[in-house]
Amino acid sequence: MSSKGRGLLFIVSAPSGAGKTTLVERLVELVPHLRMSRSYTSRGARQGEADGVDYNFVTRDRFDAMAAAGEFLEWADVFGNLYGTGAADAETMLAAGDDVVLVIDVQGARKVRARGLQTCAVFVMPPSFDVLEQRLRGRSKDSEGAIQRRLQVARDEVAAFTEYDFVVVNDEVAAAVDRLRAIVVAERARLQRMQRDADTIVETF
Repeated sequence: MSSKGRGLLFIVSAPSGAGKTTLVERLVELVPHLRMSRSYTSRGARQGEADGVDYNFVTRDRFDAMAAAGEFLEWADVFGNLYGTGAADAETMLAAGDDVVLVIDVQGARKVRARGLQTCAVFVMPPSFDVLEQRLRGRSKDSEGAIQRRLQVARDEVAAFTEYDFVVVNDEVAAAVDRLRAIVVAERARLQRMQRDADTIVETF
């Protein structure tokens, strides 16, 4: 946070397997006053995942009830599991002056923008389709059919990169994190963000 006031809302989207969550997790470790929004999901925890750390794990009935009550900024069915961004959670962090990163897919980003919220949106791309396929196969125990579905969705999602403010290619993790950090620093220095501080300085002249 470079100035007093409300935090900034960042969106980071990428196809499944492009590494967006890993990048943002490292980014928030490096940048003060930047927090990653923890999504709610109806799927079960995978090995090594913890409730309240990786996701907020809830039952499908609970998720449906939250969606019906309008408690999500956005939510989506992703390969048969429901994922959503808690509106109250994000608002609490933004109101406290922290900048917040939503790690969400293309359809989720569209829903957030449709609400009229001011955002800075970044699309993370893999270096190539072949690299993405290698990453998916290397990390996943999914069936061949499931992998093919993820790859088909990826083809559709990468075509949406023009809807975003910035594009970062995740060719190497440390370099990609540096690019994301540069975007955050630049957004924090925008005139509308720095107006109050700048006006205070001008008054000293």
